[in-house]
Amino acid sequence: MAPRLSVVVVSYNMAREIPRTIRSLSPTMQRGIAAEDYEIILVDNGSSEPYDKDNLRQWGGNLRFAEVANPTASPVAAVNLGLELAQGELCGVLVDGARMVTPGLLAAALAGGALAKRPVIATVGFHLGPEHQSRSVLRGYNQAVEDRLLDEADWTSDPYRLFRIAVFAGSSTHGWFAPMTESNALFLPKWFWQELGGFDPQFTSPGGGLANLDVYARACAASDSQLIVLLGEGTFHQIHSGISSNSAESKWPEFHAEYQRIRGHAYATPRPEPFYLGKLNKHAMPFMAWSAQHLLKSG
Repeated sequence: MAPRLSVVVVSYNMAREIPRTIRSLSPTMQRGIAAEDYEIILVDNGSSEPYDKDNLRQWGGNLRFAEVANPTASPVAAVNLGLELAQGELCGVLVDGARMVTPGLLAAALAGGALAKRPVIATVGFHLGPEHQSRSVLRGYNQAVEDRLLDEADWTSDPYRLFRIAVFAGSSTHGWFAPMTESNALFLPKWFWQELGGFDPQFTSPGGGLANLDVYARACAASDSQLIVLLGEGTFHQIHSGISSNSAESKWPEFHAEYQRIRGHAYATPRPEPFYLGKLNKHAMPFMAWSAQHLLKSG
């Protein structure tokens, strides 16, 4: 029997980060969803430092592996390969495999998939550490510091504790109730992904450039689409040799130039009217309160 949900995770040289990501997505961590209801498709984009597949299998669930035949610096082909292999009616994409997720994410995504004809189910992004990692790395934040932070938070006992050691990512600077530029765990029905053509292969920049922002914007702009934002859930970026989020120098100018060449206009943040779905937890409350205060101040 085919799973109801497929989750595509793309990896490139993430031997340290992928085990935490897969563990957070596994049946040992996810709540409100049965193991047989979903699959995880881990697509490697030409890593020179492979992860240990047997180690990843220890957390159970339906975990499948795939590799890009001719990998490039962009993860676009890896995403589209994963979507092609996906068996679920609803498909989620984590274009950056270094992102851990909260325990209610998959159950909430499935619930959201039943709320609209063309659901665009989005999650708010966070960075582990005291501030956006492009700044924290300049102040000594590194993998060793992050490892200690995660151990001290005891995230495996309750992954919602990740909220305690994180900040909003740049794509979600103003929180749950403000427009976001992208979703780092984006869920659409498989037929909707196919209708959009998946990720656009014209985005060839390292890390994909604005490919993730582009597909989110196209999905939100599609006729009859409904943005569904998952409250109280999110993704948490682990520090690694990331092209954009872990770089002290902004890649926006070159990424935006590529976007403009492809689309013929400047990028604009999507501003659809969202439907909010989810429930609060005590660890996320400070972020939720801050988001609400920002909404009131902005009018």
